[in-house]
Amino acid sequence: MGVTMEVPESDIGFDDPTVVDVEQVDDQDWRVLTPIGYQARRERFVVPVDAPTDFASVPRMFVWLLPRYGRYTKAAILHDYLWRIKVPAGDLSLKDADGIFREAMRQLGVPFLRRWMMWAAVRIGALKKGGLTREWLAQLPRVLLIAIVTLPVVLPPGLLVLVGLVAFKILEGIVWVPLKLGEVLGPRLGIRRAPKRVNPPSLSFST
Repeated sequence: MGVTMEVPESDIGFDDPTVVDVEQVDDQDWRVLTPIGYQARRERFVVPVDAPTDFASVPRMFVWLLPRYGRYTKAAILHDYLWRIKVPAGDLSLKDADGIFREAMRQLGVPFLRRWMMWAAVRIGALKKGGLTREWLAQLPRVLLIAIVTLPVVLPPGLLVLVGLVAFKILEGIVWVPLKLGEVLGPRLGIRRAPKRVNPPSLSFST
């Protein structure tokens, strides 16, 4: 069996230049239009054309701190490819995919605490995909340490944002009801004006 050698530190990173060229598919997802190459420590990956991505999957309550795209965009697209394609194919473990994500963010210059927060978040997300494995439990102490350090700072404003989002959704519904009634009842009441469709409020926190 062959041994995979680590490449020099200077060779790790995205191809130069790398263009993020994507096309929107729906409210959440985009597709890659130009391949994105990345050299990891032991393997090279190429995100192919048509690969799906939703950039960084950040809950709305934390978008004020970690927008869905930024300095880490290329790393997020790479991570989506690894999770959606390479891991299900058995070519890579969730642990290694998340580690490559963290390393790619380091190469992109993402600050230390921010990239470790994002790594911890995807490690927690890996529970849903891979379950509570021995491999996951081995990294639990680091995940807990990051949570202990960061949550006291980021959770209170995050909860305030969540309350504001819920309140706005309620306000949207309150405003929508009379507008919808006007759309439906206006013609019946003889109101002569060009009908305008009233878009319903969204129940999702993603848009």
